Amino acid sequence: MSALDQRPLHFGSVELLNPSGLWLAALLVPLVVLYILKVRRERARVASTWLWSAAKRDLMARAPWKRLVPEVPLLLESAAILALAIALAKPATRGREVLGDHLAIVVDVSASMATLEPKPGAPNERVTRLALAKEAAKSVILELSPGSDAMIIEAGREAMLASPFERDAVRLSAVVDRLDTRDEEGSLESSIALAVDRLKQLGGTRKIVIVTDAALAHPASIASTSIPIQVLTVGSPADNTAIVRIDVRSSHEGASAREEVQAFALVENFGRVPRDVFVTLREDDASDVLASRRVLVKPGERLPVVLTFHPSAGDHLHGLTMELSPHDALSLDDFAYARVPPSEKLPVYLFGASSDSGRNGSPWLERALVSDPLTELHEGTVAELDQRGLVPSDAFVVVDGACPGHVSGTDLLVVNPPAGPCFGATVGASLDRPIITSWEQGDRRLRFVNLDGVHVARSSAIEPASSTQALIRTNHAALAADVSTSTQTATLLGFDVGDSDWPLKASFVLFVRNLLDEARIHRAHGASGPARVGEPLQLFVAGSASSVQGTGPSDVAIEGRVQSGIAVIPPVRRAGLYRFTWQGSDPASVVLPVNLTSEAESNLATDGRVLSAIDSSVVVQKADERPEAHRDGSWILGLIALALLVADVAWQTRKPRVSASAFTRRSPSRRSA
Repeated sequence: MSALDQRPLHFGSVELLNPSGLWLAALLVPLVVLYILKVRRERARVASTWLWSAAKRDLMARAPWKRLVPEVPLLLESAAILALAIALAKPATRGREVLGDHLAIVVDVSASMATLEPKPGAPNERVTRLALAKEAAKSVILELSPGSDAMIIEAGREAMLASPFERDAVRLSAVVDRLDTRDEEGSLESSIALAVDRLKQLGGTRKIVIVTDAALAHPASIASTSIPIQVLTVGSPADNTAIVRIDVRSSHEGASAREEVQAFALVENFGRVPRDVFVTLREDDASDVLASRRVLVKPGERLPVVLTFHPSAGDHLHGLTMELSPHDALSLDDFAYARVPPSEKLPVYLFGASSDSGRNGSPWLERALVSDPLTELHEGTVAELDQRGLVPSDAFVVVDGACPGHVSGTDLLVVNPPAGPCFGATVGASLDRPIITSWEQGDRRLRFVNLDGVHVARSSAIEPASSTQALIRTNHAALAADVSTSTQTATLLGFDVGDSDWPLKASFVLFVRNLLDEARIHRAHGASGPARVGEPLQLFVAGSASSVQGTGPSDVAIEGRVQSGIAVIPPVRRAGLYRFTWQGSDPASVVLPVNLTSEAESNLATDGRVLSAIDSSVVVQKADERPEAHRDGSWILGLIALALLVADVAWQTRKPRVSASAFTRRSPSRRSA
């Protein structure tokens, strides 16, 4: 059997490519025998045996062997034989050649890297693609030549520097071990740009090594640069079925006008065989199923699925979880998250200054508000505005005859306020029979509204903070103004609609409808829909809030900055339902669903061949199929053996040392002379 046919022996990172060469070490046996075998001596006559007493004792012994004495030649010759034996065994370091004084290792941590794969060497065990990528990255780190360094970059939706340039392989491997997947789309563009920016500042040879599974949202981002790129792919093509879209809507069905919530999902099969799956809908991880459906998804098919249920009064704005079962190789995309939409009917709260007449507000306002079938009217007194939590944050509020300091709700209409400051404007003296000369037709609240022929008996003069805020004008003052804030759209009307003939005209109903439509738009805008993992989140909160705190699936505290009623939340790494709360004069909380829903990440049928077609200069290969590049060290051992033999010869041929006493000692005959 030739040396090429032999199985190499492994000792850590060192291999013996020709183990049969170790048989040369058997020469140690005859060498030791030569040193313990007695020398056969010839007989000779001498004048005296006193000087030969030691030799005589040796000759008197009957055994042919003598005691082994560790002499210098024996040690040198034994070491030379061992060095030659190991050299013939061809010792070589295991690994693959990675050229470069400076190396940037980019590890894909996108959602598809959580796919389960058979473990190499243990097919019954399953590991994630990221675990395979970590092993590949650590093998590259171990191949760094002495003096070279490397940096580690996490490649998710955006690049993140995990470790700066480091020469210590142990520290670099520890950084790789700490990497974790993110439930977001993968894009290598920013990671490559970061690696190029750091490498171009350094001299010597440079290289970028990318470890990925090739399931990328933007594969074209891998292109040739001034720095060579090598792509190592992990994982094998796998069948997968995922929820790639989700939407939730509310409507009223039939003559009963019963509210119904419809959850729309788009299920796509990226595999080669049909999938028979159950699509279920639950509320806030509850065990009770709101709706369920069994569907058969053909290979390559995108199947829309609709699940419906009737919400109760307390279900609005609660979280929803849609799930595919049974799960497959990537269970992450078998879940999608949404929220029960607010009721289709807009909550409207009408507050009056007093209730002596049995009504809390103007009957003309009440009649115009209830004329809209998609409103839900609630009445009360101005004193009830101080009750915290009475008015929901998405309500449209109308205050008649008063100007409260603060009102919850999305939009606000203040009618016939008393004299004094009111929401940044000043309510002045009373005007008798003011004549309307113009109105702001470009404002959405006065869209299609015609005020010609409208007569007002009495009105308060409105002085807004800016002349551009005037909505209805006379020759001397404004009768209506825009007093909106950054978190609330507010309208100030300076007269009681009962003191005019405006309610008798169609334009008044149209004006109220415009206000309600604007409130619905702002309500929908404030109720944020499903967000994407890896993107900054945005919430509309109360203007009194200074910060927002939240928690998600990983129970890690999240804090967002608030400015002008808008909270900006940093990107999160996990898909799921997040609950955010804020304090202030109007404390509240909101559930925000965050999803992956990415076709690119769910398509696990891709492999490295897709990447190899991008640019011929980019080297793409499987991480476990890289060609071996052993570093042979047999020549070093050969030189050591030669040096040992030279030392042995030098020792054997050295001149014997004669002590000084030998020169001073004289024989008796010479002393007598």
